[in-house]
Parts: sequence; C-alpha cells; structure tokens
Amino acid sequence: MNLHRASGILLHPTSLPSPFGIGDLGLEAYHFVDFLVSTGQSLWQILPLGPTGYGNSPYTCLSAFAGNPLLISLEKMAEDGFLDSSDIKNPPPFPRNRINYSWVISYKVPLLKKSFQTFKEKCSAGQPDDFYVFCQENAFWLEDYSLFMALKVAHDNKIWTSWEAEVVRRDPRALAEWRNRLDDEVQYNKYIQYIFFKQWQSLKSYCHQKRVRIIGDMPIYVAHDSAEVWVNQHLFYLDDKGNPLVVAGVPPDYYSATGQRWGNPICRWDLMAQSGYQWWIDRFRMNFLLVDILRIDHFRGFEAYWEIPAAEPTAVCGRWVKGPGAALFNAVKAALGDIQVIAEDLGVITAEVDALREQLGFPGMKVLQMAFGSGSRGREYRPHNYPRNCVVYTGTHDNNTTIGWFTVEPGMHTTLTKEEVEKERQFALKYIETDGKEIHWDFIRLALSSVAWMAIFPLQDVLGLGVEARMNLPGTTPGNWEWRFTADMLTPAIGDRLRELAGIYERCPEQSH
Repeated sequence: MNLHRASGILLHPTSLPSPFGIGDLGLEAYHFVDFLVSTGQSLWQILPLGPTGYGNSPYTCLSAFAGNPLLISLEKMAEDGFLDSSDIKNPPPFPRNRINYSWVISYKVPLLKKSFQTFKEKCSAGQPDDFYVFCQENAFWLEDYSLFMALKVAHDNKIWTSWEAEVVRRDPRALAEWRNRLDDEVQYNKYIQYIFFKQWQSLKSYCHQKRVRIIGDMPIYVAHDSAEVWVNQHLFYLDDKGNPLVVAGVPPDYYSATGQRWGNPICRWDLMAQSGYQWWIDRFRMNFLLVDILRIDHFRGFEAYWEIPAAEPTAVCGRWVKGPGAALFNAVKAALGDIQVIAEDLGVITAEVDALREQLGFPGMKVLQMAFGSGSRGREYRPHNYPRNCVVYTGTHDNNTTIGWFTVEPGMHTTLTKEEVEKERQFALKYIETDGKEIHWDFIRLALSSVAWMAIFPLQDVLGLGVEARMNLPGTTPGNWEWRFTADMLTPAIGDRLRELAGIYERCPEQSH
C-alpha cells in the first residue's frame, strides 16, 4: 500500500447534523469535508453504507451492494426538482444529538416515495438518460436487490425464509409473477439507488477536489436477511429452508465472557473458490467505486473464523475453521489490480493471521485504548512498538470514547475487574506523562506523533465527549448507532488545535509530498 503520513477522522454520515433526524449526504457533509481540510486532515473514515435492517447496524445490512436510502439528502432532491421546497420546510422536532430511527423512517420514506412520482413524470418526458445507464451498469445486483426489497414490503418486512416456499427457493416462474405484480415497487427501489449513488459520487468528487480520501468499511460477513444470501443460497451453509446451519461470531474476549454470536451465515468457501471468488470480486469492485481505501472488518476470519452451531445461544461452543487465506485476495488483485486495504486485525490474533496480513502487504490496526493492558497483545498496541505500515486509532466505533474509557466504572463495558481497569489507567498516565485532564487530546497527540502512516480518531474524541456519545457497544442492540453531533460543536478553537498538532507531526497534506 502506497502510503504517506496522514491523519483523519472517523465519522459515519448518519452522525452528521441535519434538520431531518439523521445525517445525510447534503450540505453538512460538504461542510464536514471543509472542516477536515481546515484542520489539516486528509482522511475521512466511514462505516458500511448499506441499507440497515433490524437494530440499525451498518454491519447488518439488507444488501452488500446497495446504499442506505436514509442517507439520501432531501434538500438535494428539492434542488434537483424531485421534491418541492415546501415538502421539507417544517420537519418534526427531531432530537439533535440522537437518531430515532422509527421517526426518521416514518418521516423520510413518504417523501422519498413522493419524489419517485415526480421522477416518473420526468421519465415519461424522456429524461434522465443516466438513470437507465445506472440500471444497466448495476443490473448484476440491482435487479435482485430491487425485487428483494419489494418482496419484503409485500411480506410486512418479514425475513425471506418466511415467504412462500417457491419464492424462498427462487422458482423462476414465481419470481417472474411477483416481479410483474410488484413492478412499481421494484422500479422505486432502482430509483432510490440511483439517487443514492448520484449523491454519493458528488460528495466523493468534492472530497477528491479537496484532497481528502475516503476510507470505507467492508464486513467479512453479510446479514442472513439480505438480498445476497437470498440470491446465493448455495454459497452459504444453509438448510433446505434457507436457515443457517452454522453462524459467525468470536469466542469470549475483552468485550464479553460468552463471546459474540453475530448470527451471520458462513460462506461456503469451497464453492466460492470454484467460481474464482467472483462474488467477492464484485463486492470489492463495488466498494472501490464508493471509497478510496477499504478497511476489511474482521480480517482474521479470512485466515480462520469462529464457527458456531446455529442452535447454540452464545458463542462459547464454537470452533476455529480455516478460511480462504491469500487465494481470495490474489483473485481480487488479479481482477482489479492493486487494492488499497486496511486489515482490521483486532481480537484473537495468531501468528498465522499476522503472516497472512504481511504476505498481502496490508497495514493492520493499532488501537490506543488497547495499549495499556498486560501481556504481549497490550505491548503490540504501544506506539514505541509500531511498524510504519499500520493505522493507529485512539478508538474505533466498537470502543468507548477515550474520555468514556478513562472515566467509566467497570462493568458491562469490559470483562476486566475494577483493579485491572485502574491499573490500565494509571499505566496510561505514566506512559503519556499526563494528569489525564485532557486525556482525549493526549491520545490524539500520541496517535499523531507515532510512526504509523495513518492516524485516525473518532470525532467524539476530537470533541472530548464521554460515554453518552459512544457509537456501539458490541453484543448489545438498544441505543447503538444513534449518536449525532451538532454543527456548533466544531468550534474554531478545536479546529486550530487539531491543525497545529497535525502540522507538528507532519500529517498535513502539504507536508506529505
């Protein structure tokens, strides 16, 4: 990976300010890019962009290819003439710092539907041509996805395994009948994806104009209730009714004494290899249309993954199974050329996982919140032990904020005892040589000063927020993925301080060439 010293901010677009209850791809996204530039940052890291299902997790999406309709900017749609300005003049009084997904959906979806009616009227007049080009270029996933979403609506959003048996097994005659019956809803879903990708590409182009690169995120696993699993049932370990035989997760670890049972179906790597990993090549290609650098979530699963019998309620009774290793990535590189990848190599990491990452040349991740524990893994996360070819984070979306990590009482956030937590904190104070009053800035400085090519920090750390701003608590569902900031939080003082530090440690774009 061709890297130079750079730094940036982790912020999912849903967390952007907006009068419509959820961050979107509108004006505030462009303002955030301007903030990055003004503070000497050249990287914007996001989470997966797909349409979320139950629990609102971007890691459990209804499609591995589609974009999230809730990220569509209503204001941009009004600018383009698909909505009237009066349609969005008086939005409900949404919470400013949290996302209430049910409120957002009930407000936003009817407006998206209304815009589709306007779009159809324009199409009847012979425009726009780029919609038809988009549909043709993306037909390999868009046709199935649009039907899948239409079928979900027709079946009260129930999981696809509960649909009619002939639809579950994808009988061609049944699918043709349903496609004809649901034609308007199918076309609506194509239109929504067209709008999403149009707005995203506009934002991406703006980032490139400003010399900001986007770091995306691709989960190793896809959701069971997704278009891709429904369409490619033979590529996953499922029974004859479409239910998983085994599911994904991780064994007991720092976060949970019973491990994490994610519930995703597991790939039939043998069958995927027979097709030359074409499904994966398509996934990578699609992701790199959206982003410049791709973080691969749970990279260790490509070397060996934790397989849990579907009947098991926790992740305790699982086993390690060998993954595809370098063969998958060699196939992707042969098809796409050099790929810019960050390997998320956190958790239970073995010498074999490290060897695979090094063989592929991918930088791994170093998280400062994990640097002060005992044992060899803690030592690997301390900056004086970093290789250059890595990306350092103060924390990730799965971690507490740095202030939260430093101040919260031990309990549900970690399996560590009170004494172990206190020992970590005291060691951190000694290591950094600080009194901890601005621990978030201490961590940001530590990340920026390291030899790691890239340094990333969640916006929550830049803003000095506590546990209330945590994005996700692994192994739980309520309250996750809801945090948002408000525009007034990005003060000139914060911006000046961040730019000064980026300059001191030679992370600014103008210093990198």
